[in-house]
Amino acid sequence: MEEGDYVQASEKFWGAAAGMVRAVAAKRDIEIRSHGELHGFATKLGKELNDPALPSLFGTAAALHQNFYENWLPPETVVAYSGAVRQLVEKLNKLLDHHDH
Repeated sequence: MEEGDYVQASEKFWGAAAGMVRAVAAKRDIEIRSHGELHGFATKLGKELNDPALPSLFGTAAALHQNFYENWLPPETVVAYSGAVRQLVEKLNKLLDHHDH
């Protein structure tokens, strides 16, 4: 984002969000094959964590993915949405950190 390439930044943030959802799924031996399955799994995790914001945060990341192709979000929006992706990554990271005893 420092270089002002908000389109590239959008795709990187989307990649981080989708990558985290896939990582949590993989840890549970669930294979995600489509955007629909990514959204479905994010919704399931939101219910599981009792965190209704989680699917919305993921939806925000999906808007960044769309922005990569269409470049319609203003730079400030990309910056704001990137904050949502960071929150999502932090929340999902906790699910990967837990060591099964």
